[in-house]
Amino acid sequence: MSVGTRLLGLLPRRADVAQVRRSPRGDLLAGLTVAIVALPLALGFGVSSGLGAEAGLATAVVAGALAAVFGGSNLQVSGPTGAMTVVLVPIMAEYGPSGVLTVGLMAGVMLVVLAVLRAGKYMRYVPAPVVEGFSLGIACVIALQQVPNALGVDKPEGERVLVVTWRALGEFTQHPNWTAVAFAGAVAAVMLVGSRRWPKVPFSILAVIAATVVAQLAGLDDARPIGDLPSGLPAPSLAFLDVPALGSLFTAAVAVAALAALESLLSASVADGMTVGQKHDPDRELFGQGLANIAAPLFGGVPATGAIARTAVNVRTGARSRLAAFTHAVVLAVIVFTLAPLVSRIPLAALAGVLLATAVRMVEVGSLRAMARATRSDALILVLTAVATLALDLVYAVVIGLAVAGALALRAVAKQARLDQVPLDHGDHSAEEHALLAEHIVAYRIDGPLFFAAAHRFLLELAEAADVHVVIVRMSRVTTIDATGALVLKDVVEKLNRRGIAVMASGIRSGQRRVLDSVGALDLLRLEGREYATTPEAIQAARRYLERAGVLPPLPAQVSRAAGVPTQEAAR
Repeated sequence: MSVGTRLLGLLPRRADVAQVRRSPRGDLLAGLTVAIVALPLALGFGVSSGLGAEAGLATAVVAGALAAVFGGSNLQVSGPTGAMTVVLVPIMAEYGPSGVLTVGLMAGVMLVVLAVLRAGKYMRYVPAPVVEGFSLGIACVIALQQVPNALGVDKPEGERVLVVTWRALGEFTQHPNWTAVAFAGAVAAVMLVGSRRWPKVPFSILAVIAATVVAQLAGLDDARPIGDLPSGLPAPSLAFLDVPALGSLFTAAVAVAALAALESLLSASVADGMTVGQKHDPDRELFGQGLANIAAPLFGGVPATGAIARTAVNVRTGARSRLAAFTHAVVLAVIVFTLAPLVSRIPLAALAGVLLATAVRMVEVGSLRAMARATRSDALILVLTAVATLALDLVYAVVIGLAVAGALALRAVAKQARLDQVPLDHGDHSAEEHALLAEHIVAYRIDGPLFFAAAHRFLLELAEAADVHVVIVRMSRVTTIDATGALVLKDVVEKLNRRGIAVMASGIRSGQRRVLDSVGALDLLRLEGREYATTPEAIQAARRYLERAGVLPPLPAQVSRAAGVPTQEAAR
């Protein structure tokens, strides 16, 4: 399939239009509600990113509209998020606004490429403990990022959130600003307490309006406002593009693209789980997020992702199609063009309170308890991911979480593999004959995967076989084998052969032959004629081998004929 065909498959479809027509009134109302909830969040995340409140609004409008039209979920709401802000802060500190906007554009292109490559399906393989630890770490970082504005002090220099928070606390002890603390604490308290009793009421916008009115009427100088906002969106431009820094920004762009993909697909999955009959298209979602992140920087916006909290509000208020998310973007655009002077008077401490409450809501105590109680491995992965998110950054956190999860999973799979000594099949042998064979032949059965994580343990066990003349390796129950497992099996055969012990294999599956053949293990068995389809055939061959070696007397002719084994006389 050509790239052009794949791109056409990612574009909006007639079914999307039909979905929009089903319940337009409910979607419009849901979009208005989400916009009210999203306004303080967009302002707050814009401020936290370092580019200012106007960048957050531009992102919510431009990215929110494009992701709604081209995304793969009917219910997803996109815009600036706390997780993305965490990634952008160090980029802003090192490269400035142009670096952040350039990274957003590069990440958007990467997301489109991932969509064309159909990479969306692979995001489902991220383990749940990694996601939960990631979310817990992000919540802690978001809360710490709000400390300077909540305390009413200028943001200290530094990239690490823990360092910045410590310096802000030191500045506050020297010049306390209790007005800012009161605003932040009051807004956060209203949101947390109010949402428990009346979850459908948008307490965030109500608390922010109340804080703004009080600050204006009381003339509180300590309640520092957002500052001047432009009345509208700037004209699209590529003037921000930092071409000389493209190479050095590549790694940051990969991190932003990975985060946008992970958070957006996770949010879309949450939306599917909250409804009946909804299922997102992961590749279309990546495509929509890619277009959104290409366009947002052109208007001065920061990188965007699907927003779980806003998406949840969208679903709970009755959204049925992507019209709701598009309406949310349009309402925010109207606010930008008509109410910018009023929005500019919102105290920064009030926005800090909104984000503090949002961080608290992100922590799902029930999910954390479930993960912690599931297994020790799950608890370890969760804690490591959360600590890495807080102490390092999101990219390292995800890499560490995935690496530890993969290592523990391999360990668990390797433990399932077994090497058991099994009794020889009686076949047509008498009890006396069977006892005689058992003195000189031992059979081992491998159950499970023979791969790098377990192969060397098999080497030790097999290579230390008892003082026998023949070892039969039964491989019919080997579920998978890799190059390491094949090499180990070859080493075992060579080592036992050097001790004068013949090795015979039975039940090798067709899918395993290619790997064994690639390292020469199959040739080694074929050379000696010691590879058989079934275990009884291997036992009969072992009997013949022992007869030729003079270890066992030849079978009586009648027994040999009954067993289908030629006598020595016939073999001659």
